[in-house]
Amino acid sequence: MWIDTHCHWDAPEFAEDREAVRARALAAGVKRFIVPVVQASDLARTQALCRAAGQPYALGIHPLYTPGAQDADLALLDRMLHEAATDPLLVAVGEIGLDFFVPGLDPERQQFFYAAQLKLARKHQLPVILHVRKSADQLLAGLRRIPVQGGIAHAFNGSTQQANAFIEQGFALGFGGALTFERALQLRRLAAELPETALVLETDAPDIPPHWLYKTAEQRQQGERSRNEPCELPRIAETLAALRGWSLEQTAAITSANACRVLPKLNG
Repeated sequence: MWIDTHCHWDAPEFAEDREAVRARALAAGVKRFIVPVVQASDLARTQALCRAAGQPYALGIHPLYTPGAQDADLALLDRMLHEAATDPLLVAVGEIGLDFFVPGLDPERQQFFYAAQLKLARKHQLPVILHVRKSADQLLAGLRRIPVQGGIAHAFNGSTQQANAFIEQGFALGFGGALTFERALQLRRLAAELPETALVLETDAPDIPPHWLYKTAEQRQQGERSRNEPCELPRIAETLAALRGWSLEQTAAITSANACRVLPKLNG
């Protein structure tokens, strides 16, 4: 069984064939995919969608959505986390974090929502799913100030030192489509050398397409689009298996066990 630890199945890109996407995932052996919410207006909708499908989810406010977020959104998140405390499908607070790659975002506003959501994760005794883009050191600083029950550093692409710092905080690191590109030398080195207990797999569907779905800037300008899906996870996993010298069966077993360790409610 495969677990896709990060899949935006609730995204508009899947509006027309959402159930077919789920069916393709199940047929590929991806029995569970974790759906992290990105903005307060999606909290209830995504929760209902995942409950109806029996798929795990996380509730949070993504750093890219902090410009439109309100302080009251945190109160709503707090209430929904409380009301879903006994829901076995609620596995984390997420997707939360910091993004210092996209221009025009207010760093202080991002930090405010990040710290507030770490506090909510502590209050509700949940791990977190972190958005890490040009922000690993700042995220780690926040975790040292407000420790949580670990979680997943999604789409990790930092240094070995940063990776080990997340691992020491009880985190696994998410690897996905970017790993399939031959030029991703640092990422592949990390995937090959980090402790096997630190690795989980993800697609970030519909984003971060593997190389066989990738469209160039010219293709995108001509209207072509790449849409990643959770069914691509086993093929993405072939790259990790090759780097580690594992069979696909080993890769599925190890990464699924890691996901269940850092997100304990997946064991339910």
